[in-house]
Amino acid sequence: MTKILVIDDDEAINELVKINLEISGFKVISALDGNKGFALAKQELPDLIVLDVMMPEVDGYTVAKRIRENDTTKDIPIIMLTALNMLQNKVQGFNIGVDDYLVKPFEVEELIVRVKALLKRSNNIPKTFALKEVLTQGDITLIPETYSVEIKGRSTKVTPIEFDIINLLMQNYGNMVSSAKILSDVWGYEADDAVETIRVHMRHIRTKLDKISNGKKYIETIYGGGYRLLPDGK
Repeated sequence: MTKILVIDDDEAINELVKINLEISGFKVISALDGNKGFALAKQELPDLIVLDVMMPEVDGYTVAKRIRENDTTKDIPIIMLTALNMLQNKVQGFNIGVDDYLVKPFEVEELIVRVKALLKRSNNIPKTFALKEVLTQGDITLIPETYSVEIKGRSTKVTPIEFDIINLLMQNYGNMVSSAKILSDVWGYEADDAVETIRVHMRHIRTKLDKISNGKKYIETIYGGGYRLLPDGK
């Protein structure tokens, strides 16, 4: 049975999430603080973690960072729950390696959809290991083993989600890929905040590519539509 760890200091929300996940057929373990949550993550090795941000003593960002830095827990998918809806807060979570973000108050049905979508995606992670296509287009080469992007001999690390986004653009190079398609293909669901979510990731991807691109731009925004990879840059 798929095991999910819920870490949230709000007992009511913790219990609400736990009960609804159990109704959906998951085994659920829970913790009411970050330290116990991280200890349970190492001990139980859950298939997914639902993690609150605003907790006393040890906040969710710190817990997420510890999870990503630990060899036994680093690949566990994380959905972050937060009352913070500001762009910089999402960026902070994504920078650490959080897989998805859900802003409080949220509908339980949406949480279940995101949990199922992320579990489905994580069962195939890393997607690129199974690809037969050559992971090179123009100047850009993807290195699945290290989650790295290389441009003309210079490389930078990216997160698994960023890697999958770049790979999707590479598989469709020269053509526009809509934000909705990126969200659907990478995360596995549709949502009203697709545009904002993708913008956060694209901004971060561009920042990383800029460090190794020698001034060239490799991702073009098609306003009102989506994004297009320029394999040779411009």
